[in-house]
Amino acid sequence: MCTVTYLPISNNEFILTSSRDVPFSREKSLVPKKYVEDGITLFYPKDGKAGGTWIGTSSKERLICLLNGGFKNHDQKEFYAKSRGLIVKELLKTDDLAKAYEQIELDHVEPFTLVIVEWNLSAKPISRKSDKASDALILTEFVWDGKSKFLKKIPQEPQIWSSSTLYTGVMKDMRRDWFNEWRNKHEFNKINILNFHYKAGIGDEKIDILMKRPAVGTVSITQVSNINKSIKIDYKEIVQ
Repeated sequence: MCTVTYLPISNNEFILTSSRDVPFSREKSLVPKKYVEDGITLFYPKDGKAGGTWIGTSSKERLICLLNGGFKNHDQKEFYAKSRGLIVKELLKTDDLAKAYEQIELDHVEPFTLVIVEWNLSAKPISRKSDKASDALILTEFVWDGKSKFLKKIPQEPQIWSSSTLYTGVMKDMRRDWFNEWRNKHEFNKINILNFHYKAGIGDEKIDILMKRPAVGTVSITQVSNINKSIKIDYKEIVQ
């Protein structure tokens, strides 16, 4: 999993949408709800297998979204020490993300990519007509390829990610083209980007954004928005 899009709207405002692509045989996840863990308020859908999550927010003014795999596909081992979904929860709760990136132990953890959004609700607002968000909104990509960690700050521009475990470089480029075509024709809002996650593609279920293959496909779409200082998570299960 997954396919993830990110739209910065204005100061502190964004929309992140995640299509979860997993085996149909995987245990069903629980719908998003609030949890209080180690004194931190979290909101996330709980994975039915390991109890972690692939997307969630915390009272640390932070959103983390997981994609399986690093920069390219990898050979899967028979055993891993910790679920990647538990890493998401650890980083949602930490007080110091910069230190956590350095210190978190990832040996024997399967490769992953994290999309991390941080915001500051106390920041001074800017016009919604501005062509970019202010520094109050920070977007970071954190990749573990099984051997090394890679941390990169991402520009406040519309972005798309596709999981390396399911999509080749050619497929990723095609999907990026669909996204760029979409962004040039549509207003950035929750409904329009949700429609992209449902409809974008070329009519090939194996690579369309709403993906379906014999044993794996899109099972849910989760959308996290921060609009008018209100964090909202919308969750839709997909029946295929």
